[in-house]
Order: sequence, then structure tokens, then C-alpha cells
Amino acid sequence: MFDTMTITKVAAGLFGAWLVLLLGKFASEVVYHNEVHGDAGYVVEVASAGGDEPAEEVDFSAVLASADASAGAKVFRKCGACHKVENGENAVGPYLYGVVGRPVDSADGFTAYSGALEQAADVWTPENLNAFLTKPSAFAPGTTMGFAGLGKIEDRANVIAYLDSLDD
Repeated sequence: MFDTMTITKVAAGLFGAWLVLLLGKFASEVVYHNEVHGDAGYVVEVASAGGDEPAEEVDFSAVLASADASAGAKVFRKCGACHKVENGENAVGPYLYGVVGRPVDSADGFTAYSGALEQAADVWTPENLNAFLTKPSAFAPGTTMGFAGLGKIEDRANVIAYLDSLDD
């Protein structure tokens, strides 16, 4: 049937392919391993699977009073994928320059509003922004913003302080 040379060639081909696969796997782990490259530029938080105990009520105005705008700039990187903070410069989402105190759905030049926000609030007060950033889909059902929200009240307060510090 098969002579020794044919069996040797088939075995060498199989072992060679296996060796190439293992070396490729090793090389890809070295190149794409998370810890090698440091922290992610921004992290998109997703909603938990449930089962969490309800958090105790915290006075948002007290947290906002001690908020750190520079820490909010770091947290804002999560938002920066879709929003810009330059006046009038829209992206996937509307620009957020001057958003604190601005009427809802009123960014100049942005036309992709879903209309759900207008039914949830009139003006972007810090309290409305806090409720929206907690979980956008719960605050304004039907909103086109696909972000899961910011779970930590300190992060929300810091982002709101950062956004409030941008406008004149």
C-alpha cells in the first residue's frame, strides 16, 4: 500500500501544520495580549446581568458639589467616541459644549434626534443629565443612544462638572 517514505511525508506534513498553528497562536497572544498594551483608551460599560442589590440612595447634589472636572474629562473619554465638546461640532451624537442648561434636542446642526428625549425632559439640568447618564434607555425609552450608562454616581457627577466647565 504505502511505503515508508509516503507515511513519513504525510506525518511530516501534519506535524508541520500543527507546529505552524502553535507558533501562530503563540505569536498572536504576544501581539494581542491586553496586559502588554496597558489600559484601554476608553471602556464601554455594559449593563449587568442583574442580581445586584439596590444601591443605597445618595444625594446627587452633594456628590455634584464635590465633583472633579479633571476626573470628569477622563471619564468623558467613554463619551468621546460619539460626542465632541467643541461648539457646533457634531459627530455621531450632538456636540456637548454648553449642554448643561441647554434645552433638550437643541444642538445646532444635529438632526438625528429620536424625539424620545423631548418627552423625558425640557432642559439638561444636572439632575436630568444624571438620570440620563445612569441608564439612557430607562430615562428616555426609544432613545437612539446605545450607551449602557455610567454606574458610579461619582463618575456621572464628574462628567457633568466637566461638561459644565466647558462653556462660558
